[in-house]
Amino acid sequence: MDGLVMCGGRGTRLDATVEKPLFEIAGTPMIEHVYDALAGSDLGTVYTAPSPQTPDTREFLNSRAIPYLGTPGEGYVADLDAALSELDGPVLTAAADLPLLSPDPVDRILARHDRGSLAVAVPAALKKALGVSYDHSFDHRGQEVVPAGINVVGDAEEETTVVSHDARFAVNVNRRSDARIAEILIPTREEKSSGSDGRDQP
Repeated sequence: MDGLVMCGGRGTRLDATVEKPLFEIAGTPMIEHVYDALAGSDLGTVYTAPSPQTPDTREFLNSRAIPYLGTPGEGYVADLDAALSELDGPVLTAAADLPLLSPDPVDRILARHDRGSLAVAVPAALKKALGVSYDHSFDHRGQEVVPAGINVVGDAEEETTVVSHDARFAVNVNRRSDARIAEILIPTREEKSSGSDGRDQP
Protein backbone atom coordinates (compact mmCIF):
# COMPACT_ATOMS: atom_id res chain seq x y z
CA MET A 1 0.00 0.00 0.00
CA ASP A 2 1.26 3.46 -0.89
CA GLY A 3 0.87 6.65 1.16
CA LEU A 4 -0.26 10.16 0.28
CA VAL A 5 0.23 13.37 2.27
CA MET A 6 -2.32 16.06 1.43
CA CYS A 7 -0.62 19.44 1.49
CA GLY A 8 -2.63 21.75 -0.77
CA GLY A 9 -4.50 23.93 1.73
CA ARG A 10 -3.72 27.58 2.35
CA GLY A 11 -4.36 27.29 6.10
CA THR A 12 -5.87 30.74 6.60
CA ARG A 13 -6.91 29.93 10.18
CA LEU A 14 -3.26 29.50 11.12
CA ASP A 15 -2.57 33.15 10.20
CA ALA A 16 1.03 32.39 9.25
CA THR A 17 3.45 34.12 6.90
CA VAL A 18 4.23 30.78 5.22
CA GLU A 19 2.03 28.17 3.61
CA LYS A 20 0.48 25.85 6.18
CA PRO A 21 2.51 22.73 5.21
CA LEU A 22 5.70 24.76 5.68
CA PHE A 23 4.74 26.04 9.14
CA GLU A 24 7.44 24.81 11.50
CA ILE A 25 6.91 22.78 14.64
CA ALA A 26 10.12 22.20 16.62
CA GLY A 27 12.07 23.79 13.77
CA THR A 28 10.78 21.44 11.07
CA PRO A 29 8.01 22.08 8.51
CA MET A 30 4.86 20.10 9.25
CA ILE A 31 4.93 18.47 5.81
CA GLU A 32 8.34 17.03 6.65
CA HIS A 33 7.15 15.63 9.99
CA VAL A 34 4.23 13.85 8.31
CA TYR A 35 6.15 12.67 5.26
CA ASP A 36 8.90 11.21 7.47
CA ALA A 37 6.31 9.39 9.58
CA LEU A 38 4.75 7.74 6.54
CA ALA A 39 8.08 7.10 4.80
CA GLY A 40 9.41 5.37 7.93
CA SER A 41 6.39 3.07 8.17
CA ASP A 42 5.60 -0.16 6.31
CA LEU A 43 3.97 1.76 3.45
CA GLY A 44 5.40 1.49 -0.05
CA THR A 45 6.03 4.72 -1.91
CA VAL A 46 4.86 7.87 -0.14
CA TYR A 47 3.65 10.70 -2.36
CA THR A 48 2.59 14.23 -1.52
CA ALA A 49 -0.21 16.31 -3.02
CA PRO A 50 0.46 20.06 -3.12
CA SER A 51 -1.79 22.34 -5.15
CA PRO A 52 -1.63 25.67 -6.99
CA GLN A 53 -2.47 27.17 -3.58
CA THR A 54 0.87 25.94 -2.17
CA PRO A 55 3.61 26.70 -4.72
CA ASP A 56 6.26 27.19 -2.03
CA THR A 57 5.45 23.76 -0.64
CA ARG A 58 5.94 22.27 -4.09
CA GLU A 59 9.33 23.96 -4.32
CA PHE A 60 10.26 22.58 -0.90
CA LEU A 61 9.28 19.09 -2.02
CA ASN A 62 11.40 19.49 -5.14
CA SER A 63 14.37 20.56 -3.04
CA ARG A 64 14.08 17.39 -0.95
CA ALA A 65 13.36 15.10 -3.95
CA ILE A 66 10.04 14.14 -2.35
CA PRO A 67 7.62 12.78 -4.96
CA TYR A 68 4.41 14.71 -5.51
CA LEU A 69 1.28 14.49 -7.63
CA GLY A 70 -0.37 17.50 -9.22
CA THR A 71 -3.82 18.60 -8.07
CA PRO A 72 -6.21 21.30 -9.34
CA GLY A 73 -6.44 23.29 -6.10
CA GLU A 74 -10.24 23.12 -6.13
CA GLY A 75 -10.67 21.93 -2.55
CA TYR A 76 -9.68 18.92 -0.47
CA VAL A 77 -12.04 16.40 -2.08
CA ALA A 78 -11.24 17.42 -5.66
CA ASP A 79 -7.50 17.42 -4.94
CA LEU A 80 -7.72 14.03 -3.22
CA ASP A 81 -9.65 12.53 -6.13
CA ALA A 82 -7.09 13.90 -8.60
CA ALA A 83 -4.15 12.43 -6.66
CA LEU A 84 -5.84 9.07 -6.07
CA SER A 85 -6.62 8.76 -9.78
CA GLU A 86 -2.87 8.35 -10.35
CA LEU A 87 -2.44 5.60 -7.75
CA ASP A 88 -3.61 2.03 -7.33
CA GLY A 89 -5.69 1.57 -4.19
CA PRO A 90 -5.96 1.18 -1.36
CA VAL A 91 -3.95 4.24 -0.32
CA LEU A 92 -3.27 5.60 3.16
CA THR A 93 -3.85 9.35 3.19
CA ALA A 94 -2.76 11.81 5.86
CA ALA A 95 -3.22 15.53 6.33
CA ALA A 96 -0.04 17.59 6.53
CA ASP A 97 -1.09 19.13 9.85
CA LEU A 98 -0.30 16.13 12.10
CA PRO A 99 3.27 16.95 13.23
CA LEU A 100 3.26 14.49 16.15
CA LEU A 101 2.81 11.55 13.82
CA SER A 102 5.48 8.83 13.77
CA PRO A 103 5.85 5.49 11.97
CA ASP A 104 4.59 3.11 14.65
CA PRO A 105 1.01 4.44 14.93
CA VAL A 106 0.85 4.46 11.12
CA ASP A 107 1.85 0.79 11.11
CA ARG A 108 -0.83 0.00 13.67
CA ILE A 109 -3.44 1.54 11.39
CA LEU A 110 -2.13 -0.51 8.49
CA ALA A 111 -2.45 -3.62 10.66
CA ARG A 112 -6.06 -2.76 11.43
CA HIS A 113 -6.99 -2.44 7.76
CA ASP A 114 -8.52 -5.58 6.33
CA ARG A 115 -10.60 -4.52 3.35
CA GLY A 116 -12.58 -1.56 2.11
CA SER A 117 -11.84 1.87 3.53
CA LEU A 118 -10.82 2.82 7.06
CA ALA A 119 -11.22 6.15 8.83
CA VAL A 120 -9.32 7.08 11.99
CA ALA A 121 -11.06 9.21 14.60
CA VAL A 122 -10.18 10.37 18.11
CA PRO A 123 -12.53 11.05 21.03
CA ALA A 124 -13.63 14.66 21.28
CA ALA A 125 -12.86 14.32 24.98
CA LEU A 126 -9.20 13.72 24.12
CA LYS A 127 -9.12 16.85 21.95
CA LYS A 128 -10.61 18.84 24.82
CA ALA A 129 -8.18 17.37 27.36
CA LEU A 130 -5.22 18.30 25.16
CA GLY A 131 -6.66 21.76 24.53
CA VAL A 132 -6.58 21.51 20.73
CA SER A 133 -9.28 22.82 18.42
CA TYR A 134 -11.71 20.95 16.21
CA ASP A 135 -14.51 22.06 13.94
CA HIS A 136 -16.47 18.89 13.29
CA SER A 137 -17.45 15.87 15.35
CA PHE A 138 -19.83 12.97 14.93
CA ASP A 139 -21.37 10.20 16.99
CA HIS A 140 -19.75 6.79 16.79
CA ARG A 141 -21.45 4.11 18.84
CA GLY A 142 -22.57 6.64 21.43
CA GLN A 143 -19.24 8.47 21.65
CA GLU A 144 -18.47 11.92 20.27
CA VAL A 145 -15.44 11.56 18.01
CA VAL A 146 -13.47 13.80 15.63
CA PRO A 147 -11.88 12.80 12.30
CA ALA A 148 -8.12 12.52 12.70
CA GLY A 149 -7.13 13.36 9.14
CA ILE A 150 -5.67 9.92 8.39
CA ASN A 151 -7.54 7.30 6.40
CA VAL A 152 -7.14 4.27 4.22
CA VAL A 153 -9.05 4.94 1.00
CA GLY A 154 -10.19 1.74 -0.62
CA ASP A 155 -13.53 0.34 -1.62
CA ALA A 156 -16.15 2.95 -0.77
CA GLU A 157 -18.78 0.24 -0.33
CA GLU A 158 -17.30 -0.78 3.01
CA GLU A 159 -15.83 1.63 5.58
CA THR A 160 -14.63 0.98 9.10
CA THR A 161 -14.03 3.65 11.73
CA VAL A 162 -11.17 3.08 14.18
CA VAL A 163 -11.24 5.24 17.31
CA SER A 164 -7.78 5.89 18.71
CA HIS A 165 -6.76 7.45 22.03
CA ASP A 166 -3.26 8.13 20.69
CA ALA A 167 -2.47 11.84 21.03
CA ARG A 168 -0.37 11.68 17.87
CA PHE A 169 -3.61 11.43 15.90
CA ALA A 170 -5.32 14.15 17.93
CA VAL A 171 -3.15 17.22 17.42
CA ASN A 172 -4.06 18.79 14.09
CA VAL A 173 -2.42 22.21 13.83
CA ASN A 174 -5.09 24.53 12.44
CA ARG A 175 -4.57 27.53 14.72
CA ARG A 176 -1.70 29.15 16.60
CA SER A 177 -3.04 27.72 19.86
CA ASP A 178 -2.76 24.22 18.36
CA ALA A 179 0.82 24.96 17.30
CA ARG A 180 1.77 25.93 20.84
CA ILE A 181 0.43 22.63 22.16
CA ALA A 182 2.22 20.68 19.42
CA GLU A 183 5.50 22.35 20.36
CA ILE A 184 5.07 21.10 23.92
CA LEU A 185 4.01 17.56 23.04
CA ILE A 186 6.17 16.76 20.03
CA PRO A 187 8.65 13.96 20.69
CA THR A 188 12.27 14.18 19.65
CA ARG A 189 13.33 12.47 16.42
CA GLU A 190 14.88 9.70 18.53
CA GLU A 191 11.62 9.13 20.39
CA LYS A 192 9.69 9.08 17.13
CA SER A 193 11.98 6.49 15.58
CA SER A 194 12.05 4.29 18.68
CA GLY A 195 8.29 4.32 19.17
CA SER A 196 8.91 4.38 22.93
CA ASP A 197 6.88 7.38 23.96
CA GLY A 198 4.28 5.29 25.74
CA ARG A 199 1.14 6.66 24.11
CA ASP A 200 -2.00 4.56 23.91
CA GLN A 201 -2.45 2.33 20.91
CA PRO A 202 -5.48 2.53 18.63
